[in-house]
Amino acid sequence: MRDNRVSHGLLRVQVAIAVLPLLTMTACASARLSTTPNKSDATAHVPPSESYGKLPLYFEANRGQTDEQVRFLARGSRSTIFLTPSEAVLAFTDREQPAKGRSQGARFGSEAGGQVIRTVLRMTLIGANPEPAVVGTEELPGKANYFIGSDPANWRTDVPTYAKVRYKDVYPGIDLIYYGNQRQLEYDFVVSPGADPTRIRLGFQGADKLEVDAQSDLVVHTATGVSRHRKPVIYQEVDGAHREIAGGYVLEGARRVGFRVAAYDARRPLIIDPALFYSTYLGGSAVDHASQIAVDGSGNAYVTGVAASTDFPTTAGAAQTAFAGPFADAFVTKFDPTGSVVYSTYLGGSDNDNGFGIAIDAAGNAYITGQTNSGTFPTTAGALRTTLGSNGMAFVTKLSPTGSALMYSTYLGGSGGDTGFGIAVDVAGNAYVTGTTESTDFPTTPGAFQPFNPAGGFRSFVAKLNPLGTGLLYATYLGGTGTDRAFSIAVDTTGNAYVTGDTTSTDFPTTPGTVQPVYPGIGGHMHAFVIQLNALGSAPVYSTYLGGGGGNDQGLGVAVDGGGNAYVVGQAGSSDFPTTPGAFQLALRGAADGFVTKLNSSGSALIYSTYLGGSDVDSVNGIAVDAAGNAYLTGNTASNDFPTTAGAFPAGNTAAKAFVTKLGPTGSSLVYSTYLGGSGEEEGNGIAIDSLPNPNAYVVGITNSTDFPTTAGAFQTTFGGLEDAFVAQIIDVTLLPGRFSARVTGGGTLNVVGGIANFHFIIQREADTGALSGRLQYVNHASGARVQSLTYTSLTIVGNTATFDGDCTLNGTPGCHFTVNVSDNGEPGTNDTFTISYPAPDGGTLRSGNILIRQ
Repeated sequence: MRDNRVSHGLLRVQVAIAVLPLLTMTACASARLSTTPNKSDATAHVPPSESYGKLPLYFEANRGQTDEQVRFLARGSRSTIFLTPSEAVLAFTDREQPAKGRSQGARFGSEAGGQVIRTVLRMTLIGANPEPAVVGTEELPGKANYFIGSDPANWRTDVPTYAKVRYKDVYPGIDLIYYGNQRQLEYDFVVSPGADPTRIRLGFQGADKLEVDAQSDLVVHTATGVSRHRKPVIYQEVDGAHREIAGGYVLEGARRVGFRVAAYDARRPLIIDPALFYSTYLGGSAVDHASQIAVDGSGNAYVTGVAASTDFPTTAGAAQTAFAGPFADAFVTKFDPTGSVVYSTYLGGSDNDNGFGIAIDAAGNAYITGQTNSGTFPTTAGALRTTLGSNGMAFVTKLSPTGSALMYSTYLGGSGGDTGFGIAVDVAGNAYVTGTTESTDFPTTPGAFQPFNPAGGFRSFVAKLNPLGTGLLYATYLGGTGTDRAFSIAVDTTGNAYVTGDTTSTDFPTTPGTVQPVYPGIGGHMHAFVIQLNALGSAPVYSTYLGGGGGNDQGLGVAVDGGGNAYVVGQAGSSDFPTTPGAFQLALRGAADGFVTKLNSSGSALIYSTYLGGSDVDSVNGIAVDAAGNAYLTGNTASNDFPTTAGAFPAGNTAAKAFVTKLGPTGSSLVYSTYLGGSGEEEGNGIAIDSLPNPNAYVVGITNSTDFPTTAGAFQTTFGGLEDAFVAQIIDVTLLPGRFSARVTGGGTLNVVGGIANFHFIIQREADTGALSGRLQYVNHASGARVQSLTYTSLTIVGNTATFDGDCTLNGTPGCHFTVNVSDNGEPGTNDTFTISYPAPDGGTLRSGNILIRQ
């Protein structure tokens, strides 16, 4: 029975179809790429072609260029959608993949061979109004022209194009809107108060089978492959808040589907909705793992890890396109803000090589550390050390912004075996590296805090390299007489290094007045440590244990905020691990839980400390912190009751899963928390955030799930081998309650030197001050370059208008300028208008669009 509480506001059902314009279909994943491997290198792979699929999806009005039944049409590289009054017709083509003899490179996009297959899929509204009003909305400045044949009577010119097509009253009180988003077709059903969403029925002709998969997506199987209708997002705008309603697809026959919509409780608002902006596999046919990720100021993500696949996807012109070692190489891959690969390269020699840590400087150089056993690991002339010792060594490599050259590359270590696990970079380009060493001759420097290995065996080290990689500014051992292992490092603005790891040393060098200067419990247990080392590497600012007395505790990740407070994460097996009153989780729930601890700048007190886990084994492996003090966390959990929040992604199964959690600034509540994975096993290893006012999280790890949740148009949507890396960007959509709460989104086109730019603009009005912050993103196709311009500011509202003035960058050249005027018509819940003007050199301007402001 329909609950009349939905009449409090418009109900909206959002669905994305992963089919246009690139046709990301399971059976023909190679259709995503249009280039072929380098002929001179059988194992080198080229990046996806960006010539298709990046232009905005737009709808042409039918002015005689197609069948008269069609009202609007949209064209993709291999597909066309026709909108008639009663149905949407999707016609697409692909080449059948050759059955035998394919090269490894063909997997990444060879178009050669295979028979052309054409498929037509019709989506019909069952029981709907047969003649609804069908209108284009948000007209675009671009026009379509058809000059076919020599007779001008058959030409069609100045055909209008639109961002959206709206069907009015397809069912009583229900409108249907088609539009494009992130290179895919989407549609919304907008249900007016009093209307019944359960009347909506979709029928599919041309489909072999329909199914609802583990991610609650509708999968439509056709002769060419599958089109995927993403799980519907069902929500209301109620009193200025975006509130989600449970629901999904319901199969009602072999080729018919409806929607299930739960009753809505208006007393329970949903404020946070994590969503995948992009999510992709990254790997070849063997075992490939992602260890760590870093993000630059433009939203580019840099990933490192280990690749055992000889067909790991590399790019033409990268520093090392061919697999070098018989076992595994390190790799570095850069993604642009849309999730497309900018460059991808192996990094290794003739033996085993692993990438464990990565950092980025302001120029886009990537700094990588790890471990190598290769005597032929690529080093550079004049680097600190260019020959391998008698055992494996750490390495430090600085890779150019294009991934095509080694700025420097060096071994780091002594004769006993060394591994670099964590790396950070300061504003001067100095690299700070931490890890473990068994060497008694690790290259320490005069005046270092611990110039000698206290007792041999496993010891931690911290080293600071100059910007050229030619020398050590300092290098020191770190530890006692037990076993000490450092895993993560962060650096503040004054050059102090913060290091965490674990130790069994009862004489680990701590400092008086810290939270735990004395080894907790009995000897033999492993406990976390946290040390802040001064800028000279000569002494600790503070050093402390962190753990309980009854189990093993490990520090696995560290971050530092602007106030010098250190945030430490890891795994706690102690039931008496130190927690603080009011923290999110005060008690150990499983055999081992993750933990999150925030120390003050002197290390003398816990600002907060909490467990994070369920009834099985959990670990927090990575952390990033934003300017507001929110902690972004990833790791792995075997708990089917790991703490999640409303709107979380499904667990997939009860095996080990990755998770992504955002912990609030006080450590007392979860902003959001979700599983991330498919039906196999996952592990989240690294996390980073971008520099937006409300940051997005970027997560990497390992998966063996063939159904890991990838996004339409992602770089690699199919599982590559035995185990793959994964890379995912999670958007944190925050809707603030209160009088001034607002989330404003709009889209449109921009004329830039004869090209078309796709842009997305978001404005958020703060709850108390009425200030606005904004973001502008666009892609310039005049030169084929992908650009993301970000501007952060606070806007003052004068009357009903806010003006946003800010500098931005176009194709790498600063100096462009734009203004946003927001006009509030004073009617809550109605569409207001915005105008974005862009006085570019050619005088191009952005059009007006619609936004929604609530007061």
